[in-house]
Amino acid sequence: MSMLTPPGMGGKYRVTGAAYPRMSRPRRRRRIVLAVLGAVVALGLLGYGTLQLVDVFRGDEKKTAAGTGTDCVQDKQGKPAAPAAVSKAPAVALPKPGQITVNVYNATPRSGLAKAVGDELRKRGFVIGKVGNAPADFDKKVPGAGILLGSPRTDKAAYSVLGTQLAGTTQQTDARESADIDLILGDAFKALSTKEDADKALAVLANPAPAPSAKC
Repeated sequence: MSMLTPPGMGGKYRVTGAAYPRMSRPRRRRRIVLAVLGAVVALGLLGYGTLQLVDVFRGDEKKTAAGTGTDCVQDKQGKPAAPAAVSKAPAVALPKPGQITVNVYNATPRSGLAKAVGDELRKRGFVIGKVGNAPADFDKKVPGAGILLGSPRTDKAAYSVLGTQLAGTTQQTDARESADIDLILGDAFKALSTKEDADKALAVLANPAPAPSAKC
């Protein structure tokens, strides 16, 4: 009998050899451990995926706000943001028609055109200087509606004010030093803009449209 055999036991219960037999762990405990680990991994993956979706949606909102430049999509509470503030453009100081001297020249074959246009501009408040046929450099050589010709030192706003009276004019300069402006009527000239349209154009010049400013 081996020394490892308990007293009173023998036969088929006799233990032989120099070591105890190995006892395997119950399989049930192993399954429980594996199930718990699987659940933890699954919850971790689910949480990570949720964070990724949140970042994607936040990124889209930021791109939308950046693309518009003026509007914000939502505030921090997820509510629609207030509309972007509109900054009021400062009024532009324009010279009065009475401060602008206009010389009216006719570069077309139609007779009496310069006088008729000069008389109408005088009614609208402009100071009328010379009236007559265009100089040889322009006579019968102006295909458009007209040319505004003046000194390079002339206030650009004066050209703009006079330009509201006749659509389609172009601007040129010469060597004069005076502030008067020549209106040279061309072949495409039909008539001056109506006083109503000219007044509206002047109002737009004096009060430019406001520019929106983004506030988020």
